[in-house]
Amino acid sequence: MAQKQIGLPPLSWLRAFEAAARHSSFTAAAAEIGLTQAAVSQQIRLLESHLKVSLFLRLRRGVELTAEGAAYLPHVQSGFGLIARSTRELFGSRSEGRVGLISPISFACLWLAPRLGSFSAARPNISIELSTIHLPQDYHAQEAELDIRFGEGFFPGREAVQLTVEKLVPVAAPLLVQKMRGNDWIRLPRLSLSGGREMWSQWFASAGIKAQEGPSHRFDSFIAAMAAAMAGAGVLLGSRPLVDEALNAGSLTRLSRIEIESVRGHFVTHAEVGRLSPAAQDVLTWLIRVADEKPPVRG
Repeated sequence: MAQKQIGLPPLSWLRAFEAAARHSSFTAAAAEIGLTQAAVSQQIRLLESHLKVSLFLRLRRGVELTAEGAAYLPHVQSGFGLIARSTRELFGSRSEGRVGLISPISFACLWLAPRLGSFSAARPNISIELSTIHLPQDYHAQEAELDIRFGEGFFPGREAVQLTVEKLVPVAAPLLVQKMRGNDWIRLPRLSLSGGREMWSQWFASAGIKAQEGPSHRFDSFIAAMAAAMAGAGVLLGSRPLVDEALNAGSLTRLSRIEIESVRGHFVTHAEVGRLSPAAQDVLTWLIRVADEKPPVRG
């Protein structure tokens, strides 16, 4: 004859059992749950009757789990833990938490920082913990749910959404070029970047202008080269939208209507495996939304 299966006990009975087992006391469990000691004792007796085992030894001072109770407790606690986590993830406030974000320092200072105010206003309970990197290998030295990467969009093991398309245009400090005419600025010192982002030759070819030999200064980060340009050290092939704020503020002026579009840009990425926390998903959604907003650029 098949043994009759035991159904799931009411959660209130299990809650009383878990609290009493944790405190080794019906009285302390009752205080935590908000019931009387008699009510907790009754719920546990009902649970024992349902399971057809004794879960506690009733002692003069407190209670002690039986072998069956000790075996049952971790499963009950695991079930409550799973319910609590699922409830927080599915229905909890999506605007609470801390989100780690790694970004190249130029993007963090020139694109992200001016927009953080709008994020704080929309999501006041999310804190972004921003770490900046200088070299691509620096990503592997830190851990964060989200990171910003510059490239063509292929990052092994990571999902990527494009935020910017790089467009290059020559820019300089207004005082440096205010008395110049036409293409006189091509004789000024050129500010360039080391590595694969040096594209002055491509810009001159696209503009149909013969580049002239002259002094140049090379930098290992765009933000350093931009600071030199704003100080009047020379002409920079500005990367839009990173220079847009400076163009709008009048700290830089564009020297040509011609700009070339790069195949590269900035992407927000996250690991392909695992699920983002609700707060990180909010940050991701916000980054994508503000990237679609293209305010007018003066000049």
